[in-house]
Amino acid sequence: MTARSTRRTTAAHSRLAAVGAIAVAGALILTGCGDQTKDKDTSSDNASAASAPLAGKLPASIRDKGVIRVGSDISYAPVEFKDASGKTAGIDPDLADAMGKQLGVKFDFQNGTFDALLTGLRSNRYDIAMSAMTDNKNRQDGVDPTTGKKVGEGVDFVDYLQAGVSVYTRKGDTKGITSWSDLCGKKIAVERGTVSEDLAKAEAKKCPSGKKLTIQAFDDNQQAETRLRSGGADAVSADFPVAAYAVKTSGGGKDFEIVGDQVEAAPYGIAVGKSSTQLRDALQAAMDAIIKNGEYQKILEKWGAQDGAVKQSAVNGGK
Repeated sequence: MTARSTRRTTAAHSRLAAVGAIAVAGALILTGCGDQTKDKDTSSDNASAASAPLAGKLPASIRDKGVIRVGSDISYAPVEFKDASGKTAGIDPDLADAMGKQLGVKFDFQNGTFDALLTGLRSNRYDIAMSAMTDNKNRQDGVDPTTGKKVGEGVDFVDYLQAGVSVYTRKGDTKGITSWSDLCGKKIAVERGTVSEDLAKAEAKKCPSGKKLTIQAFDDNQQAETRLRSGGADAVSADFPVAAYAVKTSGGGKDFEIVGDQVEAAPYGIAVGKSSTQLRDALQAAMDAIIKNGEYQKILEKWGAQDGAVKQSAVNGGK
């Protein structure tokens, strides 16, 4: 995630109305998704390369295997999470399933901590990373957002959704927080390696003496929310679809409330290695195909994320 100075935007403010529309099709978020174990659930179970219109666009090695290995932090409802039956569910798995029908392959979601996904991609543990990952220049260029130093060759992104970042508190206990500047002197819980953590670090540098912003970083957002519920933090920050889903579902809607507007609206992207240009282009073609045939819109509406829809996929559209 970038460590650029915080750029506020009100254009996404109307999405706050989508809180009530966030689907409850999945069960409440389950715990235990922070390890690097394989999720045996796969999508596109009925995909057939023989009948798939875009199968020929894939690299032969992947087409022959019939599987795309996906690194994902499966604890980020409603983007990806385990439902009550233990199946991987959410926006990303549903989109992958639809893309798999176009490409004639299965998307095999494998669970990992968010901040290790790009490392797993570089080490060939995964073919792609699809995990509510913001496309930005630091990731494209392989730059550490904290130090500004290059740490890898970077990745390419196939963009597919717009989302901003939100702050939420215990319901009825906002501690006077209505914007990021109100967090000075408070404690915020975030998932490690996310835009939320970078924004919190940037805000902490602005806080006056005697009003330190304490940042508590966790392996996944569920742990951050647990800290907030217990009173160990004053707020949590996460991507808007995730914040809205938590507000809608946690404690039957009684646990949390969103405070203030979204900030840092940016695209989610599927991360692909720089050398995997054929795979990248095949994924973009598949995403554009499901946008065109209407499956994409149906999936976003199912999960209450339609306000973030894009008209076509882009490669490396993040700033």
